[in-house]
Amino acid sequence: MVNHPVLVLNQSYEPLTVCRARRAVVLVIQGKAEMLEDGLGHIHTISETVPLPSVIRLARMIKRPRREKKLTRYEIFNRDRYTCQYCGEQSRQLTLDHVIPRYRGGRHTWENVVSACVACNRRKAGRTPQEANMKLVRQPGPPSGGHFFIVPYHYLNKRDEWRKYLYQ
Repeated sequence: MVNHPVLVLNQSYEPLTVCRARRAVVLVIQGKAEMLEDGLGHIHTISETVPLPSVIRLARMIKRPRREKKLTRYEIFNRDRYTCQYCGEQSRQLTLDHVIPRYRGGRHTWENVVSACVACNRRKAGRTPQEANMKLVRQPGPPSGGHFFIVPYHYLNKRDEWRKYLYQ
């Protein structure tokens, strides 16, 4: 239970990160954060029972510089919402695919890399989507929005109480 994810909000209710419930309880006990939502159960100490938070808000404003997202597997999957960009299947078992294969001069950029299920990646192989007679669900590009933090897409299905605090 102490390893459940907890959404951490800035003082202005802006999503900052996701931490473990153990860390969130420590922040609340120290007075560095307040619990906005609970629902994960309780943790029992020697002298008291403490509810495990699901969403906390920091007591002080954290200023973070806005920076560009790095091109990583994690960010590509989040941008594509864990969906194969060829068949539209949602899955956690995805691979990265270069729309224009690298051996043909395709670059490793936001505009050329998409999520693909294993079956579609094998079917496309080293060809372009037109040559493989496959269409992209949507054209790839840099992640939308200038937000510093995007909650991993797979958390949204598990944590309904987070939705009202996240950017739509």
